[in-house]
Amino acid sequence: MSLDDLNDLRLFAAVVAGGGFTAAARALAIPKSRISRRVAALESELGVRLIERSTRRFKVTDIGQDIYRHARAALAEADSIQDTAARLKVEPQGLVRISCPPGADRLLAIGLPTFLAQYPKLRLQMIVSNRRVNLIEEGVDIAIRVRERLDTDAELQMKVIGRTVTQLVASPSLIKQFGQPADLADLKKFPTLGFTELPGVDRWTLIGPDGREENYVHEPRLAATDFAILHYAALDGLGVAFLPELQSRLSIAEGRLSLLLPEWHSREATVHLVYTSRRGMLPGVRAVIDFVAQALDLESDRWQSFSGQAC
Repeated sequence: MSLDDLNDLRLFAAVVAGGGFTAAARALAIPKSRISRRVAALESELGVRLIERSTRRFKVTDIGQDIYRHARAALAEADSIQDTAARLKVEPQGLVRISCPPGADRLLAIGLPTFLAQYPKLRLQMIVSNRRVNLIEEGVDIAIRVRERLDTDAELQMKVIGRTVTQLVASPSLIKQFGQPADLADLKKFPTLGFTELPGVDRWTLIGPDGREENYVHEPRLAATDFAILHYAALDGLGVAFLPELQSRLSIAEGRLSLLLPEWHSREATVHLVYTSRRGMLPGVRAVIDFVAQALDLESDRWQSFSGQAC
């Protein structure tokens, strides 16, 4: 349907809603004769009679009533398209709240100064937490989630960024001290770091190159329920850590951590964003979504150019 057709539909809808050509002309501030000509042109285009006219009578035909209902829906969608286009032209501004897991914040922090300099009217609040936030109840605009299964709600939109794993990492100094392990059995000579709040042994569930799953049982030299603590301990050579790729990516790129037994890792997880409906999305939210997707792009090497600028 052409733009002229939409304009004619808008005039026709105004005539039906106003109960006549005179009322429509008054409401739209358009000459009655012009409205009459355009409605006649629409009837000719469609090949049906929409309105029965006479000097004493105004009546919308049955097919005219059906077309009026469809016209209202089409015009509403056209208005939504125009509103969306107008929003995209508005400069991103205001406060955008984003929740992200530990580790992802370090990767986002690299590009944040440049991003915020690009949009001086935009304000950003980052909530760094592993807990599952309720976007609507807590007023959060965007959440970064890393799950083995896609994690969202029916009222939310989702954008998948890529797949990731948890990996065995150690400092070069620790590897120099104990040697490069050839298999899981060689890990027994290494001190380890555990993500657990319980005393005693810890277990890493590892998937091998043949898809075989194995539980590696160890008693960590240091245990914590915060990946940042384990990350810094691994950097200082205190032990082998089993860290999410988002947590260790930058340190590996800098050469401060090395992968051990890279063929062994956790089950794959999906990195994805969840956010509220696309309809009426504010320019600031859209800009942050694009920034986060690019900063965490698991298929890109862009982030490596920022090595040495870790926060």
